[in-house]
Amino acid sequence: MLDVTFKNQNHAMQFRSAPAPRPGERILPSQGEFVSLNGKGAPQTILLVEDHPLLLKLVTKILEDAHFTVLSASSAKKAIRVEAEFSGTIDLLLSDVMMPGMSGPDLAKTLKKQRPKMRIILMSAYPDGALLVLNYGWHFIQKPFMPVELVGRIKHVLVSKTREQGTDHFDTRK
Repeated sequence: MLDVTFKNQNHAMQFRSAPAPRPGERILPSQGEFVSLNGKGAPQTILLVEDHPLLLKLVTKILEDAHFTVLSASSAKKAIRVEAEFSGTIDLLLSDVMMPGMSGPDLAKTLKKQRPKMRIILMSAYPDGALLVLNYGWHFIQKPFMPVELVGRIKHVLVSKTREQGTDHFDTRK
């Protein structure tokens, strides 16, 4: 078990990981659907973008334990480079909302031009993060989250219809 606490001027987030389920073991995500972590077929690829190094490492481990292929980037600029250099399918972008240089929603808009079928989940510990993201029509998960909640949300999003960005969204940052 790993306990990690992140602190900045205004927020503190604590994450607690649990050992990965044994092969074939099922978990119950927050949506109420059963999900098997050792799914059949090719592993799905997630581009993970998080500017906090320890959180990037922790979420990468959670996703790898759930048998996803993970492409990790510590900034939007690095994520754009990783996407350009990766010739395979990227099934999902999991990105922090607020990052230096470029926000998660702006990164998602940029990458969706190259990969229109890629699904988007944005994450934030800021209370207004969900409002910003939901106005774009994409999925959102509030930090902190439990590993089972994250994996459940990802599995749900990967089997749901692709959400397209609306053109009439409200940006709370302006």
